[in-house]
Order: sequence, then C-alpha cells, then structure tokens
Amino acid sequence: MQGYTVKTLTQFIIERQADFPYATGEFTRLLYHVGVAAKLVNKKVNKAGLVDILGEAGNINIQGEEQKKLDLLANWQFVQALKNSRECCGVASEEDQEIITWDDDLSRDGNYIFCMDPLDGSSNIDVNVSIGTIFSVYRRLSPRGTKPTMEDFLQPGNRQVAAGYVIYGSSTMLVYSTGRGVYGFTLDPSIGEFCLSHLNITTPADGKIYSINEGNYSHFPEGVKKYIDYCKGDDKATGRPYSARYIGSLVSDFHRNLLKGGIFLYPPTASAPKGKLRLIYECNPIAFLAEQAGGMASDGTRRILDIQPESLHQRVPLYVGSKNMVEKLIEFL
Repeated sequence: MQGYTVKTLTQFIIERQADFPYATGEFTRLLYHVGVAAKLVNKKVNKAGLVDILGEAGNINIQGEEQKKLDLLANWQFVQALKNSRECCGVASEEDQEIITWDDDLSRDGNYIFCMDPLDGSSNIDVNVSIGTIFSVYRRLSPRGTKPTMEDFLQPGNRQVAAGYVIYGSSTMLVYSTGRGVYGFTLDPSIGEFCLSHLNITTPADGKIYSINEGNYSHFPEGVKKYIDYCKGDDKATGRPYSARYIGSLVSDFHRNLLKGGIFLYPPTASAPKGKLRLIYECNPIAFLAEQAGGMASDGTRRILDIQPESLHQRVPLYVGSKNMVEKLIEFL
C-alpha cells in the first residue's frame, strides 16, 4: 500500500514508553524479550507436525493435567527469555508448581514479576487448531536486590502493569496493553518482526456470539442455563438467536470475541465448583485486556481484577467479553 509505514513491536514500545507510568528502559527491554520468546515458540509451533514435539510428554503438571511436549518447550523458551532480559526477578507458570527465581545479582535486581500460561489450549495441539500464550506483568513489592516472595505473585489483577497474549493461528499475533489501550501486532514472516496491525482495539459493547462448552449444559448453574436459553431465543430486536462459537482455546475464543463482539463463559460445575480457569495465569490478564478494550470480566459476582489471589494456582469462574452481554448474564445469575 502506497505510503504505508511498517511499525515494529520494538519501535512501538519505545515510542510509547512515556505512556507507561513508570517509564524506564527496563520495562521496554522486558517486553522486547517477550516478543523474542513468542517468535521462537511460533517457529516450533509451525514445525510441530514435522518433528517429535507433538503428543504427551509423560508428565503431570500442578493442575493434574497431562503435559504436552510443546507445553514444556514453550515454558522453557519463555523462562529463558525472561531470565536473559535481566529485568524480571521471578516467574510463575501454570506448568510449574513453585515460582521460578534466579540467584544472580542482575535478576534479583529486576523490578518485574511475570505470570504466564505458556501454551493455552494445549489439547488442540495435535489437531492443528489455534493455541496461544497468555501473560501478565506486575511490579515487585519486595525490595530490589532480594529474591521475590510469594506476596509479589499474589497481587490482584488491578495491579497489573501489562498483560497480553500471543495467538499462534493462520497468522501469529501478539496483543498487549500497558493500561493505555489494547494494540495488536501481526508477525511478518518475511522480516521476522511483529508489525503493528491493530491500533487501539475496541470491543463492541454488544455482540452476537456466545462461547461455552455447551456439552456440560446439564451441570451449569441455573442462571447460566437461562442465559444460554436467552441466547438461543428468537428476537429480531436484539439480534437473537446468537451464534454459538467454541474452540476450546481461551486465547482463540477471546480473540475472536474481542474483535467481533461476544461473550466467553466458563462457569462452575458440580465437578469443578470454582471453575477450571486459573485466576493468575488466565483470568487476570484476559480481564485486563477486556476492560482496556471497553469490555467486562466477572466471576458472576465480582470484578475479576478485584479478586485477591489466595494461591498461585487458584481457579475462578470466568465470564468475559462485550460489556452489555456480560451485564445481561449477571442479571440471570
């Protein structure tokens, strides 16, 4: 396109550094290394069908789930990139039972805490369906120069200084926010760079998509059942019935609804009374992005970002997406 100027993720981060309330080169370097890790994981994802990184790794993670080989590789790749950044003093990952810290002085002096689900939607790895990485960044509470403590990691989501995700799909995108809007970058394979493609993403206040594993309908709370029935109802004035779209990968479902308008629901059930999604690794970063884009995120009674975490791997119900749709759901609840 004539007159079009490519703006890379690195250029954008540097230009917007002053928008960040704690504008320093430290934060810029941290986000740069996140982008590098995302590109390395993307290469492995693209080769997944050609090399021996598909299938089970034979390990059970802290969630009691089979770890996929690509899960472990993505986890290792991001941890190494964060260590090399020298700006991150500790990492909490869905794949690891304990927090990860390093003993060198530069890492201990790092000012940031990083929490992540290194490969969301891993059950879809073997069938070539979009998967992703979800992450959030906090400023540490403990003194610099010391090892981070559990208190650093158990901060409510409203204290995030950045959050984002990478979606590995037909094209690979990195979407992130530092509390000044939501921006999307698409990986250009010809130059190996994430380039600005979505400026200041705003999610529609209303949508026509609902995303939920409807196979568990009989196990859902009554309010959720009534909302699903409402979504299926025929009413031209409200654009119903809505379309049901469910991929089974939080990143993929949320990304579609973020751009087109919709609601994602992961309610509690009898077998999972607190839901299955993790507050720190999945719900907080997704809620942060939703709100920055004009949407809403709730556990049914509370704003997700106001929930005080009690443990690293705590689970909560999640209802997130277009503001009017989430508010309507809460009416039914």
